[in-house]
Amino acid sequence: MPPPVPVKYASPHRANTQLGLTYVEILLTVSITAIIMLALMGVVNTASEAGKEVMERTSLTRQARFAMARMVRTISHTKRLMLPLRDNPNTDWPENLREQTVPPTPPLGSSTLASAVLATTLPLYVDLDGDGIADADNDGDGLVDEDLPKDNQNDSRAGIGLIDDDGDGSIDETIPGNPKDDNDEDGSKNEDILNDIDDDGDGSIDEDANDDANGDTRPGIIGVDDDADGTVDEGDRKDDDEDGINDEDWYDAVVYFLDPGPSSSRVLVERIPVPWDNNGDAKVDGSDYAESVIASSVTRFRVERLGSATTIEVVDITLELTDPASGESISLQTSVRVGGAL
Repeated sequence: MPPPVPVKYASPHRANTQLGLTYVEILLTVSITAIIMLALMGVVNTASEAGKEVMERTSLTRQARFAMARMVRTISHTKRLMLPLRDNPNTDWPENLREQTVPPTPPLGSSTLASAVLATTLPLYVDLDGDGIADADNDGDGLVDEDLPKDNQNDSRAGIGLIDDDGDGSIDETIPGNPKDDNDEDGSKNEDILNDIDDDGDGSIDEDANDDANGDTRPGIIGVDDDADGTVDEGDRKDDDEDGINDEDWYDAVVYFLDPGPSSSRVLVERIPVPWDNNGDAKVDGSDYAESVIASSVTRFRVERLGSATTIEVVDITLELTDPASGESISLQTSVRVGGAL
């Protein structure tokens, strides 16, 4: 009989050693894990930065579209484009083109400051006090802008208050006499009556009316019963609608312009007239308005008036917004017909 084969038993200590990890293996595992984690963190950071850029661009786009929509709606529903003026052949800068950038571009010609502005008369759909009467109808007679004072905007300022109307770099500049009566800031007052004629040869028509709006020295239109009451030319020559009251229905100006904003950018402001005493002077006139920011981080605002008095008038608008931190920009451009929705 062959001798029994001896049985070998593995040492428990040896088994534990074989099942565990060596120091080198642990270091290698940790290193690989760290590399993987760093790679994942890079992917997460990249995704986070991409998401941030998308959010910034979305915010800029949303602001630009909102502001552009506000301006387009106002222009398409207005009866009168007030600013920019038409180009004046007597100056060396284009009044019909107003552009403002950040950083600022140098002014053209003799103008001392480049600024952009858009202004129209108040559309008839605006009724902020909810009384069922259009806010533009200041005397509530169903007519709009039919009885202008010498100060066409009734704001006690030359042109539109606190705005450079003619693009020469000065705001509300004065002239001898009553500066508030110079509605186009050209140095003369009430020299362009409502007659569809360029009376002062500045390229614009009917932009600086007198309190006798059509200049015929009679109430309303001479020889016409304006208010259909059976009487012709009754009352004062300043009473353009023959209703017995003088100068009670002025141009209510909606204005879009740039104001200083945070950092190196500017904000686009919408100024809208309100039918109540908003400045505490115990009266309601053209100096009562509310302002709100409709876009921030604006780095370019360009408004150009196209067409003439004998053609369809169009406003071309460019609006650019730039995020001050990332430098991300969005630019929108559109053209809209004045009064096209009326």
